[in-house]
Amino acid sequence: MDDIVIWGSLLLIGYVAGTIGSIVGLGGGIIIVPALLYLAHFFPPFRMISPPIAVGTSLFLIVITSLASTLSFHKQKRIDFTSGWLFFLGCGPGAMIGAYLSRYLQSNLFLMGFGIFMLVISFVLMIKDRIRWMRYTGSQVRTHTDPDGHKWTYGYNRWLVLGMSFPIGILSGLLGIGGGALMVPIMLIVFRFPPHVATATSMFAIFLSSILGSGIQAFQAHIHWMAVLLLAPGAWLGGKTGAWISSRLESKYLLRAFETLLVVIAIKMIYDGLTL
Repeated sequence: MDDIVIWGSLLLIGYVAGTIGSIVGLGGGIIIVPALLYLAHFFPPFRMISPPIAVGTSLFLIVITSLASTLSFHKQKRIDFTSGWLFFLGCGPGAMIGAYLSRYLQSNLFLMGFGIFMLVISFVLMIKDRIRWMRYTGSQVRTHTDPDGHKWTYGYNRWLVLGMSFPIGILSGLLGIGGGALMVPIMLIVFRFPPHVATATSMFAIFLSSILGSGIQAFQAHIHWMAVLLLAPGAWLGGKTGAWISSRLESKYLLRAFETLLVVIAIKMIYDGLTL
């Protein structure tokens, strides 16, 4: 019976993380990491999951989630591959450094730090629609015409993208979050990417950088392969589902529920970190 509960729980976690991560462009790690840490308290097969192992496992699963999303977004012609490769050039090396540094994470400090980070991300998601976007184009100007015929113009300076994406990559490798939690708001607010292009392009860059980060995690033996095996099917299906939802349905109500969930989980993690 316990095996069925474990399998069902991880399948559901993977699916929810993949779906929401794909809709928002986060990658899903912000759900997988705390879920793995809490599962470690209840199921003996996962007692060995420490913060570094939760981060490494999450980062490997983000490769699966982001690949599923990227394939779907590519069919929808929503990915700006040129911009995605540029963001990856900054995020990729940063993810490798962050993945290496994750070996030094301590349980109480990690819980508090991750909880605070989740509060910041939830706040950014709540206010991003109310922020007046900067009218920044930079030296590299891009254009995109959406299915409704609306033409979007956005742009950036290549060196600014590299400079901003490198620390995002470090955080993604360190926390196992993929990096989209910071990349998407920057794309929207600073560089004026169309929202649907920002989400899709972010997932493509996350896919590439997570490969490098998870490679470092595998080298350090920070991946729980049983958890990967059980989470992967749900993560793959969730990535596909999220890409479908984001192209067809109004997702603002789901996002509001997600933001509320982030706040609740963040407060619980901060409390647990303080009481360890």
